[in-house]
Amino acid sequence: MGGFRMRDKLNRGGLRGRLLVAFVVTSMLTLAVVGAIVLGPLQTQLRDQSVETLTDALVASSGEFSAALRADPTERSTRIINVSSDLRQRVDTRVLVDVDDDEVTLPEFTYDSDFSPSTTGDATIAALTATREDRTVTNFDGDQVTIALPLRNQAPGSDGVLVAERRLTEVAAAADQVRNALLAGAGVGLLVAIALAITLSGTLLRRLARLRSAALRITQEGPDAPAPRDEGRDEVGDLALALARMQEELRRQEAARRSFVSTASHELRTPLTMLQGTMELLSEDLRDGAVDIEDAQLQVTNARRELRRLSALAGELLDLSRLDAAVQLRSEPVELGELARAVAAEFELRARERELELVVHPPAEGCWGRGDPDAVARVVRILVDNALRYGPAGEPIVLGTALRDGRAGVTVADRGPGIPTEERDHVFERFHRGRAAASESGFGLGLAIGRELAERMGGSLRLAEDGPPGARFELLLPAAEPDAPPRPVRSQLSRSS
Repeated sequence: MGGFRMRDKLNRGGLRGRLLVAFVVTSMLTLAVVGAIVLGPLQTQLRDQSVETLTDALVASSGEFSAALRADPTERSTRIINVSSDLRQRVDTRVLVDVDDDEVTLPEFTYDSDFSPSTTGDATIAALTATREDRTVTNFDGDQVTIALPLRNQAPGSDGVLVAERRLTEVAAAADQVRNALLAGAGVGLLVAIALAITLSGTLLRRLARLRSAALRITQEGPDAPAPRDEGRDEVGDLALALARMQEELRRQEAARRSFVSTASHELRTPLTMLQGTMELLSEDLRDGAVDIEDAQLQVTNARRELRRLSALAGELLDLSRLDAAVQLRSEPVELGELARAVAAEFELRARERELELVVHPPAEGCWGRGDPDAVARVVRILVDNALRYGPAGEPIVLGTALRDGRAGVTVADRGPGIPTEERDHVFERFHRGRAAASESGFGLGLAIGRELAERMGGSLRLAEDGPPGARFELLLPAAEPDAPPRPVRSQLSRSS
């Protein structure tokens, strides 16, 4: 028991650990995917947006620069400086302006907002490309962007180029801020995931532990132990309901087993006791040499009756064991009318002893069903035996056969007390013996065996609800042709509990 508890603790820890790992890994994967989706294109989008903003500012200022190029040469520099200063303040960029009064190979910038004595190669290349190709040029070098915009003037010889250089440090800063915020959120998310995993796993394990304890109590105390209870409307709650249903079924089976043991003890003890007494009396009479022939014949008759009871009980138990072992049944055409007459002939003597009449009503033409001949005969014997037990003296027991809706059937009807309404749903259960069976011997197995045999042959055995007073049972089988080849039958019903 101690080893079992230790293993249970390890299993609990393992489940809690697996749930924790599952929550953490899921959260990390989710955050990693979010980071890849967000951070990947974020820096590119921010850079493109900054470049677009800078380009729009240059285009918007190009008109002022062009106007400055058209101004009087004495005022041109002043106006270019003023426009450049205004552009620098608005977009925080280095502004370079080149005015080409003569044809030159390389641009010579006439204005630099940074007043730097040297000019970057990127600005020179961009300006030259924009001048020669007459288009806006955008170049990148790391986080530095260079944009060159050609300036045109109607006056010949007054063409120029406007260049802006800027480091996109705000893009990297914004990306870093988003990355840091995402990492902080990831940390908080992982902490929340861990807390949720611990909380949920603790609740789940406590509920499972209660169910486990209930199952162990059932193991130790039997089906009468307190039933497991769980109010949750989830899988664990369904498990608790399943355990409760299992326990109820165990109670039912245990009650059936006790009833079977009690009935078997009584049914077996009575004939054995009578046989023992009969043998002792006969032995005494033979030893004393004073044999009363009439009394001896009576004792032999009683002994034979008890032997028949023992034989019937043994037959029921043998049939039950064969059903549970799922013994293969044959499948071949069976003429039900002839079979009904043969079974009725077997019970003719017993029917006369009980002052009953067995009446067989076969159809005008043959009634063929598909099944195992021995099994079909066994079911009909069970029905006739049941009718002889409860049929009143002087009333007939009717055996009939019929074909309808592709089914071949055998009916056995008596004029007895019938089946009470509250017992109709239980008459085919194993070991069920109704109130009317209190004075009759038997285990309550006959009808259960009959139904299982019928279902294994692809048919059914049912209690008809209409008809005259009494009980009328119907055995229905698939209809067959006399010359139809036999086919193997597989069990269509799982072993009943």
